[in-house]
Amino acid sequence: MTTSSISSPLLGWREWVGLPDLNIKKLKAKVDTGARTSALHAFALDPYKKAGQDWIMFAIHPEQNNTDIIIECHAPIKDKRIVSDSGGHKQRRYVIETKLILGQTPITAELTLTNRDSMVFRMLLGRTAINNQYLVAPSESYIQGEPNILN
Repeated sequence: MTTSSISSPLLGWREWVGLPDLNIKKLKAKVDTGARTSALHAFALDPYKKAGQDWIMFAIHPEQNNTDIIIECHAPIKDKRIVSDSGGHKQRRYVIETKLILGQTPITAELTLTNRDSMVFRMLLGRTAINNQYLVAPSESYIQGEPNILN
């Protein structure tokens, strides 16, 4: 362990995140250092054009075990990629780039969109998003606290 890594902030194995550009004030995310890219729960995906640019509308159930609450989100499409899930199944996913608030810290992160209704967490926070800025304490949870979103 280097001196700089000792002073790095800690993340628990699960953390609260906010996605202000998507009007999501808080969402439980599983920190997954085995995943390169972060993944966000999304359903009813509908790509469209806006001012000549490719955008996507999608819906999200922000709370675990609650499909009654739905937030409609809109974001520019950054890419479409083949992603392998934890079971090795390949899927072509839309990729968006958005601001993510982790505790008090804003991060720009790429998120792949996929239906995670059958998963416990609505989001996976992959290693590219945390970008060697954090150490993960696997026995801890919610070290960063709830995101501070002003809107």
